[in-house]
Amino acid sequence: MDISSTGLRVLRQIAESGSFTAAAAKLGYTQSAVSRQAAALEHSAGTTLFERRPDGVRLTPAGLTLLRHAHTILASLTAAERELTGADPRTQLVRLGAVLSAGSVMLPAALTHLAQADPQITVTTREGTTPSLLRALRAGSLDLAVLTSRPPHRPFDSESPRLHLEAVADAELVVAVSSTGDFAGRSTVHLADLVDAAWIATPSSTSEPLLGVWPGLPGRPRVVHSARDWLTKLHLVAGGFGVTTVPSRLSPVLPPGVNLVRVEGAPPEIRRVLVARLPGHPTPAVIAVTRAIASTA
Repeated sequence: MDISSTGLRVLRQIAESGSFTAAAAKLGYTQSAVSRQAAALEHSAGTTLFERRPDGVRLTPAGLTLLRHAHTILASLTAAERELTGADPRTQLVRLGAVLSAGSVMLPAALTHLAQADPQITVTTREGTTPSLLRALRAGSLDLAVLTSRPPHRPFDSESPRLHLEAVADAELVVAVSSTGDFAGRSTVHLADLVDAAWIATPSSTSEPLLGVWPGLPGRPRVVHSARDWLTKLHLVAGGFGVTTVPSRLSPVLPPGVNLVRVEGAPPEIRRVLVARLPGHPTPAVIAVTRAIASTA
């Protein structure tokens, strides 16, 4: 096979992005250029590597096989580039992804711990939804991802091989309310009192349910504001414009004017925090980052 490193990078980005259009935008190419690279890859491999579907593009078993080898080839090229440019060989890079709810508290604490314990490790981070982080792990663009799971904690995807998952904490969901609003001065609120509340919710889809309205709230919730950013949501709460569901671990970063209340009249809502990676023998740096996240979770 005559396959270029550019072709392998395009393969990896298509696997991560889930479409030719998104891959082109990420790489700075035109969509036609990505399509040509994909066609050249399939011609060189002599088989179909991409499954075109109404909801995007997925790699075929042959494409996944080539992607597995692309991980090794591209990692070797990166190591060669670092050696040729004189980069410090003692520095170990770990690429870490995290769901939105983990970034504001867990990542800063883990990185601070790591900087003191293992200063030779460099960590790059990115936030994303669970599906996007899973694709990045599978594509080899991330080494680790911090994800959350709800009972009964089923596998995140049906791809093979199964991801290696390490549980690091359980977090209870609570409701963020204004300290001067209807629930001021309370530490708990009954589920029935939340039915008519004004909710601040994160946009969600069938593939990515996100925090906002209390899970299992009876009836149709009254969503008055939609925001993906945690700071926006919490400042809207502080201003008395609604309430929103948050993990209790956000308590250290609440803005003034926001209180957290537990919900009575319903079973506790617990979310498990996990660190995910591809199976196999992790590098010492990956182990150290995982331990730092676990120690601060």
